[in-house]
Amino acid sequence: MNKQLKKLASQTVIYGFSSVLGRLLNYLLVPLYTRLFLPEVYGIVTELYAYVTFLLILLTYGMETGLFRFGNDKQNFNKVYSSILFSLTVTSSVFIIIVLVFLEPIASAMQYSEHPEYILWMALIVALDAFTSIPFARLRLENKAWKFAIIKLINICTNIGFNLFFLIYCPKLLNSNPDSFILNIYSPNIGVGYVFISNLLANIITLIILLPEIFNVKIQVDFKLLKTILKYSLPLLVAGFAGMINETLDRVMLKHLVPEELNPMAQLGIYGANYKLAVLMTLFIQMFRYAAEPFFFQNKNESNARQLYAKATKYFIIFGLMIFLGVMFYIDIIKYFISPNYHEGLKVVPILLIANLFLGIFFNFSIWYKLNDMTKYGAWLAIFGAVITIVLNLVLVPIYGYVGAAWATLVCYFLMTLLSFYWGQKYYKVPYEVGNGVFYFVLALSLYFVSVFLKPESQTLVYVLNTCLLLVFVTIFVVKEKFWREFVKVK
Repeated sequence: MNKQLKKLASQTVIYGFSSVLGRLLNYLLVPLYTRLFLPEVYGIVTELYAYVTFLLILLTYGMETGLFRFGNDKQNFNKVYSSILFSLTVTSSVFIIIVLVFLEPIASAMQYSEHPEYILWMALIVALDAFTSIPFARLRLENKAWKFAIIKLINICTNIGFNLFFLIYCPKLLNSNPDSFILNIYSPNIGVGYVFISNLLANIITLIILLPEIFNVKIQVDFKLLKTILKYSLPLLVAGFAGMINETLDRVMLKHLVPEELNPMAQLGIYGANYKLAVLMTLFIQMFRYAAEPFFFQNKNESNARQLYAKATKYFIIFGLMIFLGVMFYIDIIKYFISPNYHEGLKVVPILLIANLFLGIFFNFSIWYKLNDMTKYGAWLAIFGAVITIVLNLVLVPIYGYVGAAWATLVCYFLMTLLSFYWGQKYYKVPYEVGNGVFYFVLALSLYFVSVFLKPESQTLVYVLNTCLLLVFVTIFVVKEKFWREFVKVK
């Protein structure tokens, strides 16, 4: 493993530390929510956060990638950073004003006319997330991974703290003392709304912490440069928006496609809770992306750049498959992170794990259009995926419920990965080890099916068998890739 890949790995580990630790801490909220709220109430959280992901793409409109693309030139960094930050300040402010003016009609259209405050809180959360995405992107560009990680952890810890305060401490205090002073800042009638209030307060604290990163730059707004950045980035908005359709539209459509007699909000809650069990895969993809995107741009002029991208993709696939096996081999333990009321949805977990792995592979395969300033192809790829997602959800969800939504996600990401690979090899040929990737996929899925078919009655024997199968995968990888040499070098 050469120096560049080792740097990518080390950066991924640091981002992974904050992401994994943060998500694991944040993940403690899932068992809390699933035990405090009925599935139909938790469905509100699932649905509204699905809208948040759409809006976050809309309000960042590809500017993070734009910063990586144009911000590498240190002489022009101030202009690039200031122009992008100015642009997001304007658009985020306009978004909040629109929501304030049309709050009642928006809440009514989303069937939340009784709680328009939910919509306002979520709008503020999204606006703050969008604005702070650029200071966070600056930290990534400057390789300040530890600072990035610490601030992210502070955000997550404060969010958890406020959740525990409003959802656990305040109700407990009122039960013992109905006339407590806590009534000055707490209302039992808000209920699930405190999930959103906690997130909003955490985002405000994060903004305050990031103020030095925001203002520690000479303000130089260059509208001509901004136009160039927007021309590059706006196709990424289309790609990102369509990509979010692929990623979250199922949770928006479930409410409307599942027959009323099957309690669509309860199905949405069950699906959303089990989606969380695939968190390790989404974490792995997220931490890899944090490190890999600046890595791709910083190494694009290296003579061995394409070989680097190929090796990075190979290792990404292998470690992603290890995560798949790890989650599925120990699902009988992991499932207790959510209430037993939600366990009927466990059948979608392996489907969603593989689906998200293909999403990560798609990200690796898609570097060609970002490096070649061909971002319009990213938009077309995402639109293609969005059409697949919409059609398959319309066909499968009314028949199979949330299981159909899970299969639609997998098929969508698989087809997008194939199409991106095909176009990428045409416009920016990278020597990906396709045979190796297929081999590891077949190996991992074979070991998983062996575990399913040979499942012993004794739970202890199940864990012994699955641990042995996981070791088989790891051993084959270490031997086949001669990965043990890295440990010899370190020693």
